[in-house]
Amino acid sequence: MRSELIMEQRGLEKRMVTGRFTRCALAVLLWSVASAQLRYSISEEVNEGAVVGNMAKDLGLDKNTLKTRKYRVVSGGADPLFSVNENDGVLYVSRKIDREEVCAQSSVCLIDLKTVLENPLEVHNVGVEVLDINDHAPSFPEKEKALEVSESVPAGARFQLKPAKDPDSSLFSV
Repeated sequence: MRSELIMEQRGLEKRMVTGRFTRCALAVLLWSVASAQLRYSISEEVNEGAVVGNMAKDLGLDKNTLKTRKYRVVSGGADPLFSVNENDGVLYVSRKIDREEVCAQSSVCLIDLKTVLENPLEVHNVGVEVLDINDHAPSFPEKEKALEVSESVPAGARFQLKPAKDPDSSLFSV
């Protein structure tokens, strides 16, 4: 009797572990289906209306259902940088983007977006990397600097100047 009870408990424990594993695997599967990841890159200062990418195509979404499922970009800002055409799923630039304004001195400027589809709910994470262009001239603290160099200074001597400030990323800065 005791051995039957022990075997019954082991069977119950085994089913509980199997059930937990199945639920976890199902949750991971549903999460991966409901949350895809895309990444695009654009140069800063592109014109309003420039195409970033075709999200519907890249995510394998049915273009015929985008409008009825209210496909949209959800962003935290009051002045959105991007918009999506709900008819074809193409992501567009909503206004000119100045990388130095949006990301300051970050080495990588990645803007994270979420796109939403309803019925059933799908949320997709989209990253847009804004690439720097050399659009800012360096500025020096003084417009002109007069140096007095003695004739006795050896040829090839170097003179230290105050550094220029350049708001562009380190790739283009002075």
